[in-house]
Amino acid sequence: MDEVIRVKDQYYILSTSSLADDRTRVLKHGDTFAVYDRRGDIEPLGKGTQGLYHREARYLSLWVLRLDHDRPLLLSSTVREDNASTATDLTNPDFYKEGGVIVPRGTLHISRSKFLWEGSHYEQLHIVNYSLSSVDLTFSIQFAADFADIFEIRGIKRAKRGRLLPEELEEDHVVLSYEGLDGIIRRTIIHCTPKPHRITPSEIFLSASLQPKESRHFFVTVSCHSSQNGSPSRISFDVAVQKSTQELRQAEASICRIYTSNEQFNDWLNRSAADLLMMITQTPYGPYPYAGVPWFSTAFGRDGIITALETLWVNPGIARGVLAYLAAHQANEVDYESDAEPGKILHETRQGEMASLKEVPFGCYYGSVDATPLFVMLAGAYYRRTGDLPFIKAIWPNILKALEWIDQYGDMDHDGFVEYSRRSPKGLVHQGWKDSNDSIFHSDGELAEGPIALCEVQGYVYAAKRRAARLAAALGFDEQAGILQAQARTLRERFEKAFWCEDLGTYALALDGKKQPCRVRTSNAGHCLHTGIANYEHAEQVTRALLSEDFYSGWGIRTVSAREVRYNPMSYHNGSVWPHDNALIAQGMARYGFHEAAARILNGLFDASIFMDSHRLPELFCGFPRQPAQGPTLYPVACSPQAWAAASVFMILEACLDITIRGHRPLVLFRKTFLPQSLHRIEMRGLQVGDATVDLAVRRVGEGIEVSVIRKQGEVQIVSVK
Repeated sequence: MDEVIRVKDQYYILSTSSLADDRTRVLKHGDTFAVYDRRGDIEPLGKGTQGLYHREARYLSLWVLRLDHDRPLLLSSTVREDNASTATDLTNPDFYKEGGVIVPRGTLHISRSKFLWEGSHYEQLHIVNYSLSSVDLTFSIQFAADFADIFEIRGIKRAKRGRLLPEELEEDHVVLSYEGLDGIIRRTIIHCTPKPHRITPSEIFLSASLQPKESRHFFVTVSCHSSQNGSPSRISFDVAVQKSTQELRQAEASICRIYTSNEQFNDWLNRSAADLLMMITQTPYGPYPYAGVPWFSTAFGRDGIITALETLWVNPGIARGVLAYLAAHQANEVDYESDAEPGKILHETRQGEMASLKEVPFGCYYGSVDATPLFVMLAGAYYRRTGDLPFIKAIWPNILKALEWIDQYGDMDHDGFVEYSRRSPKGLVHQGWKDSNDSIFHSDGELAEGPIALCEVQGYVYAAKRRAARLAAALGFDEQAGILQAQARTLRERFEKAFWCEDLGTYALALDGKKQPCRVRTSNAGHCLHTGIANYEHAEQVTRALLSEDFYSGWGIRTVSAREVRYNPMSYHNGSVWPHDNALIAQGMARYGFHEAAARILNGLFDASIFMDSHRLPELFCGFPRQPAQGPTLYPVACSPQAWAAASVFMILEACLDITIRGHRPLVLFRKTFLPQSLHRIEMRGLQVGDATVDLAVRRVGEGIEVSVIRKQGEVQIVSVK
C-alpha cells in the first residue's frame, strides 16, 4: 500500500489488540473496575486493557498466577449471574523432573474467587490435593503496576510522565508507588494471608504441603490508595464479602424484576439487570450509571440520562440520582476551554491525572449539544412516572437554566434550531451522540461544516419544551406553560419544513453551517419518532425505511443505511448496530402505534444476545447482514458492559407492552399491548407506583392480550385498553 490512512480523531480509541477477541472477565464497584483474562490473570497483551483501575489510573498492569513457574491449566471461568464475583477453576500441568512426571496434570484443583469492594481487589485461592500422596507446592503471583492513565491506554502519547517510586517490601505486603505530574502519589498495596514464603518487587511466593484430599486457603488483597483521597481501612475477605452481598441485595430490591415464559430471554434480562446494577455508582447525589467499561467508566451526561429513560418504568430512582447529579454540575459561566456555557448540562467528568493536568479537556467537560434538552426531558418523564413534585421544585431553577441555554446559547444563530460548534480546540468536533469525526456528512461523503443542527436534537428540544410546560403547570406557572407549549408547536412546524426529505422518505441527518441539509439516511431520524416531533405520515415512512434491508441487518437497525457512501459495517457510527439506538427507535415506533415494528427490533436484539458471551449486549456490534447459523460480528473495542446497552431491553419491552405509569394518580395503563411470538407471558414483580407496589402478569390469550393482578399493596389502578 503506497498511501498510509491516518486517523485525525484525537480521541480515537487505539486498537492493537481486540477486546472482542480476548474473552475477558469484568468486575466493577464504584470508581474501581478490573478486566481479567479467563484464567483470572492480568496480562499486557499488546496495548491491551486488562488491569485493575481506580479513578482512571491502572493500579495493576500485571497479575499472573504460576505453579512451580508454569501457568495452570484452565478448566472453566465464569462471572456470577449477579456480577458479584468471578469464579475460575484451574488445575496443574504435568510436573516433571529428569526421572519423569512427579505430579500428573489434574492432581490439584485451584479455584480463584475475586470481587471488588471500596477500592480494593479481593482474591481467594483455594487449593485441593486430589492425589493419593502428599504434594509440596510452591506457587507465585507476578505483579506490576504502571499507573497508566486511561487515556494513555486509549492511545494518547504523553510528552512526559510522572515517576515510579521505590518499592516497599514487608513480611506480608508490598507497596508499589507512583508520583504523578499532578502531585498525587498513587499506591498499590498487595497484602497476603497467610504470610508469603517470600516477596520481591515483582513477585509473591507462597508454599503449601498438602496431604491427600487436604485443602488450603490463601487470601490476597490489592488496595488502591492515593494521597488525594487518603487510605481506606483494610478489611478481611469475609467481612468484605458480607458488605458487598448486603449492598447488592439492597440494590436488587430497588428494581422491578421481570420474568417471561422464555428462559433464554430471562437470561438476557437477568444479565442486563445485573450489568446495570454493576455500572451504577453511588454519588453524594444518589445513584449514577457510569457509561461503560473500560473506556467510559465515569459519569457521562447523555449516557446517564438515556440509561435513566430506558429504565424509568422499572427503577425511577436511577433518574432521580442522575437529575440530582447533573443539576449539581450544571455550568454557571462561559468557559470555552471546557465548552461550558450557563445552564449547559455536563457531557463528561474525569478524575485521572491527564484530566487534572488538562492534557485532555474532560475533567469537567460540557461538549454535548443534546444533554441539556435531554435533562429537561428526563425531569418531565420522572415527574410523570413518580409524581415527585417536591424534587421537581428543588431542581426547577436548573430546569429553567437549561431552557435558557437552549434558547440563548444552543440556538447560536437564532434561527429556531439548536446547533453546536466546539469552542475548545481540544474538544469534540461533533457533539451529538454520534461524535466520531466522520459521523456527520453529506450524501457525497463530504464532511459537514458547523455550526450543525442535528435532526434528533430538534426532537429533544421539542420534547423538552412540552414536558417543561407540564412541569410549569404542575407548579402553578400557567403562563409559562402556555409559552413553552407554543414554542414546541412552532418548532415542530419549522422542523418538518427544514428537515423532511420526501425523496428519501426520511429526515435529513442535520443542517450544516450554511443551512444545507445533510441528505443522508441514518438512524437519527428514528429518534424523531421517540420524541414525537414527527407527524404521523412521516413517522410511518421513517419506520418503513428503518426496517428495510439497507437499514435492518437482521440483528438490529444500523446507524447508517447501507446505500450511503460512508456506510461501513465495521465503523463506530457509520453502519454499526447500537442497542440503545434501537431501543429509542423502538419506543418511538410504538408511540405511533407501530408495535409489530418495535417487536421486530426486540426479536433481533434478543437473537443477538443468545450469541453473546454471558448474554451481554455490548456497546455496539458490526452491521453486517445476518447470515444463517452465524451470530453477529463483534466490534473490536466496544465497551462491555455498557450501561445504556444493558438498559435497552427494558425500554424495548416497555414499547411492546405500551405501558404508561402515573405515580401521582396512581395508575398503570396498558394501551395496545403487543407480545412478540417468542414471549407468551411476562410477569412484573415489585413494580412501584406511588406508594403502592404491584405484581402484574401479561399473557397472550388467543388473539388478544390479558393483564392480571397477581399481588397488590396500596391503592393503584390497573387499566388495559385494547
